[in-house]
Amino acid sequence: MITVTEATAAAGPLRRLSDAGVSIWLDDLSRKRIASGNLAELLATKHVVGVTTNPSIFQAAIGSGEGYEEQLADLAERGVTVEEAVRMMTTADVRAAADILRPVYEATDGRDGRVSIEVDPRLAHRTRATVAEARQLAWLVDRPNVMIKIPATEAGLPAITEVIGQGISVNVTLIFSLERYRQVMDAYLAGLEKARAAGLDLSAIHSVASFFVSRVDSEIDKRLTKVGTDEALALRGRAALANARLAYEAYEEIFAGERWRALAKDGATRQRPLWASTGVKDPAYKDTLYVDELVAPGTVNTMPEATLDATADHGDIQGDTVTGGYARARADLAAVERLGISYDEIVKQLEDEGVAKFEVAWQDLLDAVTASLKSKGVDAE
Repeated sequence: MITVTEATAAAGPLRRLSDAGVSIWLDDLSRKRIASGNLAELLATKHVVGVTTNPSIFQAAIGSGEGYEEQLADLAERGVTVEEAVRMMTTADVRAAADILRPVYEATDGRDGRVSIEVDPRLAHRTRATVAEARQLAWLVDRPNVMIKIPATEAGLPAITEVIGQGISVNVTLIFSLERYRQVMDAYLAGLEKARAAGLDLSAIHSVASFFVSRVDSEIDKRLTKVGTDEALALRGRAALANARLAYEAYEEIFAGERWRALAKDGATRQRPLWASTGVKDPAYKDTLYVDELVAPGTVNTMPEATLDATADHGDIQGDTVTGGYARARADLAAVERLGISYDEIVKQLEDEGVAKFEVAWQDLLDAVTASLKSKGVDAE
């Protein structure tokens, strides 16, 4: 007789990843992917149980124009503003994806089957506007399995608390530092406490905290290469994993505390760590590095399709690769600091750059839609 353990080992890497407690989400969405049946196929064949989007993803999808022609023509006929056109197209895609994922959402009691859509990145430093945008997006999509993405900026933290407190599920994005991650978890717990005080059902509120991975290596590796010593070069490709592993340690600590236990008694769900930016940017590294080495129960890994396919083909999933590595992780980050590379400076830079990159992508999307509307004889504003 084949045991469960043996059956899992014989299964493919994506199955093993799921069995290890990692939810696989796709970091991409487009009208073509929805209409062609590709998204449904990935759910059926690649263990995908969620979808994340961001301004760059929508810029690539809608900027191509493929699949959006009919809706663009209708929007142009109505003479809508470019801002309204973009929101109508993006929320339509998220709504359609949410419908495809609804069975997963129901089967997992809301844990998975989620589709994320981000607030306008230009609001990243405006708390009240972020809250208003989050409410509007939740209303526009009008699906229980939507998650509203809010960046983990200083202004974003109180917005997270307020939005969670109103019963809206949130994907907190652009987390790079351990300190900021702890603040995000605190904001989530504060939001749950507000929701409880308002008499809301805590079990219906879910959240993930998107902790970015590959961008940390990209920036630190660049500086290690510049230092150029044997010690520095040996540290390349280790900082991002160390950072993520210590984030999971913080997660274990916070969600074992008394404050959390009091909320859990009232039905609250944990805010799961989500590994984001998991596509490897350095070709010298294995293309499944940030999947193989970040396996831990109760996490989400959101992957671009290339990383998903690579993991399915040759991922090396050997069970938990996180919880035993905290001492090594601290030692790696300390070694980087000793070389004169400031962790605090780098994570602040990455947060600023992350917001700026999404602002640029959003403006590019607005420009592309403006051009499309104009081509149909409409002056979009």
